[in-house]
Amino acid sequence: MGNAAGSAEQPASPAALAPKQPAAPKQPMPAAGELEERFNRVLNCMNLPPDKVQLLSQYDNEKKWELICDQERFQVKNPPAAYIQKLKSYLETGGASRKVAADWMPNLGFKRRVQESTQVLRELEISLRTNHIGWVQEFLNEENRGLDVLLEYLAFAQCSVAYNMDATDNGAPGSEKSKPLEQSVEDLSKGPPSSLPPPTKSRHLTIKLTPAHSKKALRNSRIVSQKDDVHVCIMCLRAIMNYQSGFSLVMNHPACVNEIALSLNNKNPRTKALVLELLAAVCLVRGGHDIILSAFDNFKEVCGEQHRFEKLMEYFRNEDSNIDFMVACMQFINIVVHSVENMNFRVFLQYEFTHLGLDLYLERLRLTESDKLQVQIQAYLDNIFDVGALLEDTETKNAVLEHMEELQEQVALLTERLRDAENESMAKIAELEKQLSQARKESETLRERFSESTPMGTSRRSSEPEKVPALAPARPSALELKVEEMEEKGLIRILRGPGDEVSIEILPVAVAIPSGSEAPTPGAPTGSPSSASELPPVAEPAPGAVPPPPPPFLRRPRRLRERGKGREDGGRGGASGFTALQNLMSVGLLWPPACLVCPRWARVGLLPAIPPPTAPVPTPSVSGVKAKKPIQTKFRMPLLNWVALKPNQITGTVFTELNDEKVLQELDMSDFEEQFKTKSQGPSIDLSALKSKAAQKAPSKATLIEANRAKNLAITLRKGNLGADRICQAIETYDLQTLGLDFLELLTRFLPTEYERSLITRFEREQRPIEELSEEDRFMLRFSRIPRLPERMNTLTFLGNFPDTAQMLMPQLNAIIAASMSIKSSDKLRQILEIVLAFGNYMNSSKRGAAYGFRLQSLDALLEMKSTDRKQTLLHYLVKVIAEKYPQLTGFHSDLHFLDKAGSVSLDSVLGDVRSLQRGLELTQREFVRQDDCVVLKEFLRINSPVMDKLLADSKTAQEAYESVVEYFGENPKTTSPSMFFSLFSRFIKAYKKAEQEVEQWKKEAAAQEAGTDIAGKGEPQAPKSPPKVRRQQMDLISELKRKQQKEPLIYESDRDGAIEDIITVLKTVPFTARTGKRTSRLLYEASLGEEIPL
Repeated sequence: MGNAAGSAEQPASPAALAPKQPAAPKQPMPAAGELEERFNRVLNCMNLPPDKVQLLSQYDNEKKWELICDQERFQVKNPPAAYIQKLKSYLETGGASRKVAADWMPNLGFKRRVQESTQVLRELEISLRTNHIGWVQEFLNEENRGLDVLLEYLAFAQCSVAYNMDATDNGAPGSEKSKPLEQSVEDLSKGPPSSLPPPTKSRHLTIKLTPAHSKKALRNSRIVSQKDDVHVCIMCLRAIMNYQSGFSLVMNHPACVNEIALSLNNKNPRTKALVLELLAAVCLVRGGHDIILSAFDNFKEVCGEQHRFEKLMEYFRNEDSNIDFMVACMQFINIVVHSVENMNFRVFLQYEFTHLGLDLYLERLRLTESDKLQVQIQAYLDNIFDVGALLEDTETKNAVLEHMEELQEQVALLTERLRDAENESMAKIAELEKQLSQARKESETLRERFSESTPMGTSRRSSEPEKVPALAPARPSALELKVEEMEEKGLIRILRGPGDEVSIEILPVAVAIPSGSEAPTPGAPTGSPSSASELPPVAEPAPGAVPPPPPPFLRRPRRLRERGKGREDGGRGGASGFTALQNLMSVGLLWPPACLVCPRWARVGLLPAIPPPTAPVPTPSVSGVKAKKPIQTKFRMPLLNWVALKPNQITGTVFTELNDEKVLQELDMSDFEEQFKTKSQGPSIDLSALKSKAAQKAPSKATLIEANRAKNLAITLRKGNLGADRICQAIETYDLQTLGLDFLELLTRFLPTEYERSLITRFEREQRPIEELSEEDRFMLRFSRIPRLPERMNTLTFLGNFPDTAQMLMPQLNAIIAASMSIKSSDKLRQILEIVLAFGNYMNSSKRGAAYGFRLQSLDALLEMKSTDRKQTLLHYLVKVIAEKYPQLTGFHSDLHFLDKAGSVSLDSVLGDVRSLQRGLELTQREFVRQDDCVVLKEFLRINSPVMDKLLADSKTAQEAYESVVEYFGENPKTTSPSMFFSLFSRFIKAYKKAEQEVEQWKKEAAAQEAGTDIAGKGEPQAPKSPPKVRRQQMDLISELKRKQQKEPLIYESDRDGAIEDIITVLKTVPFTARTGKRTSRLLYEASLGEEIPL
């Protein structure tokens, strides 16, 4: 790697500068197993992320072998111990150790050795940056302690700076102020240094020099400090911090960050810029800000500052010739001030720099020519907290919040008023629509009466002289002939009375019974043998055959019907004659006696129906169910999780026909027991013993209700917080104020079942003491004694729910009435539909023929039909035509009321609720009849009976109005719900309004375009298309609110390798701004993912 380019060995001699030898020949590829092992070893040394490792693992053997050869060619030549030994040799005598110098380099003078030490540090930095992670970890391990040695050398290089500062300030190197400078450095060699932080909060200031560091060493370090040793040491520390493990070691070291901060005293501006960039990156890591401030506190004590950051501001003002340093310094100040989360702390740090003259100096730098410096200055100014402005904003915010609360209260009040006014207007409109409809009906009735009275008399008078003469007697019908024939045979006798009255008398006859029949035909009289032979024999139908249809003469002839209705002259076939004919048919003279099935014409009322014979169906009774005994099994069997039916639940079911005991007798269940027995088997169960034990261990308390039900009842009673007597008394007196509607609805679930009532009856019959019962059972016992308990509970629930339900239903009914009647009575809407029909026929009649109407859903098609240029729809064109030719129709939608509200109503549900209220009121009335002394019921009926009457009337009106308007527009009210019907008109009105706006906008654009042509000819620019000023102010307000709400600054986690380099790189491109901290963090993350790791 990088270590191959320059090692820690002796510098190359001139002889070594000869041309390079050609590359060694390629070695032969080893076996597959050895190749894979060496390849894995190389991958482990490269410290690659998992995705790169997976990518390299997919190489073929040739590429793997080339990668192995390349890695071995750049094999690390010097271990970390070599660099550590050489650095220690400089520390022993200030770089003048003859013994060490004799071992590894010639004595070429001190300045030459300083140059070589700089080269060694450069090679160390390259090795730390490019070698594999194992080499770096070896450099930092407990045995080598490379970080401590590197920091000790950095402290040695910086001693000359402190020495020079002391001499400059006091005139002599041995003044009193030199003592704290010498004592401010702590020796790592005195004790075993620990990489963990000390237990106390205070951090060691820095590294002390050993007594061996003499004045001569300090003088020698001046030469060291004039070179790049400090800069390269910082580069080495930066390379170490780029690894996750190295960063943790540096951050936990008691003096590492302090030494880096002290490097700001170096005279090289490039070194200062490097230090500030590294410290700014550390400041953005979680927990790094406190370490940085602690380092500058140490800097203040070591360098004798009166105020923290004093030297930094001094360098910032004096080093105005180096733009890179000024940019790094401004960036560091911005981050160290505005990267904290505590707003008060930010203001404190901000004031520190303001006190040091930063604001005045930034005012001087306002006109700087450097774009980079201007960006950093602007970022700092954007992050500044103006406490006065914030206080003013807070006061304004409080005033705005109070004003907003007042406005919200006003809005709520106005909304309530609007709702009430809307409901009142809806009720008034519905009432007016009902009156209008009634008036129209009365007008139609009067018009019909008038039209009937006037032309009817003239028509009668004109028709009287034109009466045709009486028709000639028609041909007698078959029925009349049959009646005459029966009269001739003596079966009937026709008697004629005054006023052309006719009566038919049936003579007794005897009907012959066919052979083989066991019973006479029902309805056939016996005792007339003379007429029996005259009747034709009738064959019996086969079993299952369809009975023959009735003979044609059984129908009443049209002529006979006409005569029975209005014939004035005498004759047969009158009403009385037809009645007699029915009597004949009823006794079986006119249809076959074997026809036991009632004819179809008898079912419609012409003849009395003859019921077919029915066989009696046996109905089993509950008392007839045989009691079943429990089955004792040989082994313990698992339980089948089924829901069993009780004996009273199987009446009329298939289970009454089943006999499971017979099945068990037929089967051998031993095999079943062997295969399905439970795994844990105890001794065989003795039922008698169990019964005796159960008798001995009787429960202490009797139970009337099931356990879970009792538990839920206990919870409900605790919610009510009332005693059983008080609850039952409130139910008996219909006291809703005591119970409450919610508690009453919960209590309704615990009405006693039939089974529980039987247990209660048995308990009372046995006269057992009530102390045996639990609290829930006692309540159930008292609860069940209330007479007509279900009716009372239903009545109480109805009393509580009626006002709210009626209040909810009334506006819905009014909305349906108002919307339906307004749509039906709108002349403008009819004309609009007429125009649509005209345009539709114009377009379709040539191909599909003329239409006489259309479905309302066809209105949606107006938006789908587009013009040839696809710029407008048919609806846009209709809007233009109506605006030009029919301007009186433009506001047709103002005649239609409450379409949206009516569209949200489910009429079937509303009508169902009204019927439910009616049933509830009837139940309440019945309860009042039984208990007429109840004041609550009497007052409720007095107040709410008129409300119920109005609800019933409105529900009937709403249903009639809705069905009428739906049928009026050609729809089916049974399949068309209000949501479908009214939404059609709502969509059409919205589309019509939108089309009106678009047409108006097109007209304005056309007019502006015509005017713009003239303006463009004069060279004046057109109006910008940017949003208006109000919109821009709103966007600025929104962005300001987002900035105010942004609280969390950029905090970066150093949980991976390369984090420090990523932060430094991104900070050079994106200036730190507190309000965009999250966005910067995202950029850092994306930048870290986007970088390619070199192989």
